[in-house]
Amino acid sequence: MNILEEPSPRRNFQPSEMGASAEMQSSSTLRKEVERSMEKYFSHLGEASVTNLYDLVLNEVEGPLLEAVLKHTGSNQSKASIMLGLNRGTLRKKLKQHGML
Repeated sequence: MNILEEPSPRRNFQPSEMGASAEMQSSSTLRKEVERSMEKYFSHLGEASVTNLYDLVLNEVEGPLLEAVLKHTGSNQSKASIMLGLNRGTLRKKLKQHGML
């Protein structure tokens, strides 16, 4: 399947179906963006001390991820939970944590 093709709505689309090079390119792009953002964060941080960076980064990424997936699924939580690989209860908990419910 070409990465630009729309997946068939009647079948489950897995990222591995994009092909190894396309999948690597996609994740590589996301990875590079994270690296760039972290470098920028550290450059602005200077000598200041920071704690709980892991939680900070996860909170910053998780909210937009949930929003994007819900938008993509037309706010269908069952479809969103499948797409994210979470059970529906966990998804709802995360939505509440981010003030999205």
